Amino acid sequence: VQLQASGGGLVQAGTSLKLSCRDSRRTFSNNAVAWFRQAPGKEREFVASIPWRGGNTHYSESVEGRFTISRDLNTVYLQMNSLKPEDTAVYYCASSRFSYADSSRSSYQYWGQGTQVTVSS
Repeated sequence: VQLQASGGGLVQAGTSLKLSCRDSRRTFSNNAVAWFRQAPGKEREFVASIPWRGGNTHYSESVEGRFTISRDLNTVYLQMNSLKPEDTAVYYCASSRFSYADSSRSSYQYWGQGTQVTVSS
């Protein structure tokens, strides 16, 4: 498994970004996938997850209603709207060996390299 996250950048507060995560070696259609983020000096935290068939998505309280996770056969997306400066972080995608997984980091065995999102006020 080799995950590649992309789509980060520098944006102003209130705008949108869409992140993408691909498994360059195979499709991960049978695996749960999640996005985590890590701000400077903070622990890596859960953002959103989606099971293998889509549906039953889960979000952290801090992004609920602003972010949307979705997937197709080869790619998992994170649509981020109404961005805030506190969303600034390195965003990581992660996949699980299993079709369903919860929000804990230990549930995900494969991690991408991360993409930087910076939101200016």
